[in-house]
Amino acid sequence: MTEEFHKKAIQHHIFKLIGDTSRDLGIDCYVIGGFVRDYFLKRNQPKDIDIVAIGSGIELAQKLALKLKGKPNISVFKNFGTAMIKYQDLELEFVGARKESYNRDSRKPMVENGSLEDDQNRRDFTINAMAFSLNQKNFGKLLDPFNGLKDLDNKIIKTPLDPKITYSDDPLRMMRAIRFATQLHFNIESNSLRAISENRERIKIVSNERIVDELHKIILSKKPSVGFKLMHQTGLLNFILPELTALQGIEEIEGQRHKDNFWHTLEVVDNISENTDNLWLRWAALLHDIGKAPTKRFHKKIGWTFHAHEFVGSKMVFKIFKRLKMPLNDKMKFVQKMVLMSSRPVILSQEYVTDSAVRRLVFDAGDNVDDLMALCEADITTKNPKKQKRYKNNFKIVREKIIEVEERDKVRNFQPPVTGEEIMKTFGLNPSKEIGIIKDAIKEAILEGEILNNHDAAYQFMLDKGKKLGLLNTSNKDSK
Repeated sequence: MTEEFHKKAIQHHIFKLIGDTSRDLGIDCYVIGGFVRDYFLKRNQPKDIDIVAIGSGIELAQKLALKLKGKPNISVFKNFGTAMIKYQDLELEFVGARKESYNRDSRKPMVENGSLEDDQNRRDFTINAMAFSLNQKNFGKLLDPFNGLKDLDNKIIKTPLDPKITYSDDPLRMMRAIRFATQLHFNIESNSLRAISENRERIKIVSNERIVDELHKIILSKKPSVGFKLMHQTGLLNFILPELTALQGIEEIEGQRHKDNFWHTLEVVDNISENTDNLWLRWAALLHDIGKAPTKRFHKKIGWTFHAHEFVGSKMVFKIFKRLKMPLNDKMKFVQKMVLMSSRPVILSQEYVTDSAVRRLVFDAGDNVDDLMALCEADITTKNPKKQKRYKNNFKIVREKIIEVEERDKVRNFQPPVTGEEIMKTFGLNPSKEIGIIKDAIKEAILEGEILNNHDAAYQFMLDKGKKLGLLNTSNKDSK
């Protein structure tokens, strides 16, 4: 065990106060886990700090709260033997050192009091098992029984104990291993990677909420494909997002092949991640082609087709969110919308861009038109430099056309220049289908460029349309 001291890491006055408080109680305590790991990684220090006490963590937290200025609130979770104090910009979580054992059918451990060694043994990875002493006798001493510091230097994700047992006991750790490897650009140690593959079916006992939490962190990493490749390699992905693994593979019939849409999708996610931190836009990139597996067909005359894959994919988004217990709210609707419209700008970029086509794109996309364009540009994965240049130039033309049309025609978040109330008043109508017919006709005329998007043009068009529908005879004096 190293004798190194790192007082610089714990120079914040709160650590000295915690140490003094534990001494008053006659117990030892340590800061452990992510805070220690990130200190050596020279990352921004996390605001959530784990303190392990060789005794009652709750009692330590309660006594500390009495000493802190402002007497901060303390949250006690007796069932878990933990307590949390929010102090200034820190979240301090206290727990007594414990020893854990597991039932095969649950990832919830049976807990008993233990030593620091027991507590470090139960940690998921060696890099998260390191601890700094907060005790007067050796304040700042690093306790690193599993050489986590060496694994940090070698960029290795490794479990303290037998990985087969570690992952079987708590299968969420398999997702955490992949998440840390993705976030930190580390490699998962070979025995550990093999153990994930062997225990992949155990992921079934983990709640979808916890899995999604790890998925979000992977998707928000600098290069999400790293995590998805590892999930695919170990077989985890087939239990979490089988719609993605269904995209893998290339079929060839009569010399005609299609691209591997699984690996293409991972490229798209990486591409869009270079330009946005929007979690839901990254989700849209991940799911933009999921409709291609169920819609794939081969026709002798035209080859491989994926007709209506955007529509099918948008419906699949709902099923995926529901299955994973993700929120069925505006975020999901945004992902659905992006998937449904994902080919629209592509089609525009391959032909002469008409004003009416751009108006319809802006009308349908609304405030999400820029996100949609970002998604479509990320979808360019060709390795042919000439094709890539041409596609990007074409999208540039579409973007310029969007700006031009939007400035002139104002169809983003379109509001009808003539309201239903005005139509009823003009023609002396009660609520009826004719009102909807006229409103739709005005909208179409604006989108097609037949009339300007203003009240006078729309009002005159309304009168003409009403005349064709035989409504002028019933109009009131205001329409004359």
